[in-house]
Amino acid sequence: MAATWQHLGHAAGTVGVGVNRIRIDPGRLSTPPHSHGASEEHFFVLGGSGYSWQDERVYEVRPGDCIVHLAGREEHTLRAGDEGLDVLVFGTRHPTEIGWLPRSGAIRIGWPWAQGRIDDPWDIEATCEPLTFDTISPRSKNIVNIDEIEDHPGDPGSRALAETAGSVRAGLHWTRRPPGAELMPPHCHSAEEEIFVVLEGDGVLELWPSPRRGGEPEVHQLHVGDLVARPPGTGIAHCLRAGSDGFAVLTYGTREPNDMAYKTRTGKIYIRGLGVVARLEQVDWTEGD
Repeated sequence: MAATWQHLGHAAGTVGVGVNRIRIDPGRLSTPPHSHGASEEHFFVLGGSGYSWQDERVYEVRPGDCIVHLAGREEHTLRAGDEGLDVLVFGTRHPTEIGWLPRSGAIRIGWPWAQGRIDDPWDIEATCEPLTFDTISPRSKNIVNIDEIEDHPGDPGSRALAETAGSVRAGLHWTRRPPGAELMPPHCHSAEEEIFVVLEGDGVLELWPSPRRGGEPEVHQLHVGDLVARPPGTGIAHCLRAGSDGFAVLTYGTREPNDMAYKTRTGKIYIRGLGVVARLEQVDWTEGD
């Protein structure tokens, strides 16, 4: 194993989810083979080449690929090819998470390793026989590429990567917008947490105050490599708008059944668990509650 990790979600202030950038050295692994009891992981390949190892089967991966690992499913890891492998990994955080490393017999409950011994599972992994990557299997259903997916019928320019790869608890979309276009209308969530990563071009992030407060939005410039974290329950609507060259953005979001999304312009409220949309009456906030 040999990789450089950047804990981007932690740096950006995520709460219930995480996102890391992992740059794996040529010919090396990112982690020991492992699986999760609660967390769902989504990988997006930024660059390089390599392989996805899943339950003794090996699949080639390339830039633009999305790999989805559901909770309680296959043991998995990544190995870089000759040019290294650069990936983003998004995951849901659970305080009761249990991780399993079959080669060292280690179990992770929450943060600590609980293997009933004093040695480190990473050290044990280093003494095991190398994984075999001799036979490449046909592409698995949990791996899809941007080029293999058609645009979403209701959102031209957007492609549902994780949903196509079988995700359950979260979603990952790739979206391209022309100059000046919004990624989405200004909105905020009560329970869903969202992460945005600028892959191409530039733009701005607009943060709109609640109607009660009024006023103009805060505007923040966005460039390639920028990450925006929007935790739930802030009451501050957000909107990403493409710059003069347009942009391409990854959007990651949890699927919380109790979530309500509020669109500030129209007053519409989407109640996810019921699958219905309601509209707020116009209120004169100056009269108080």
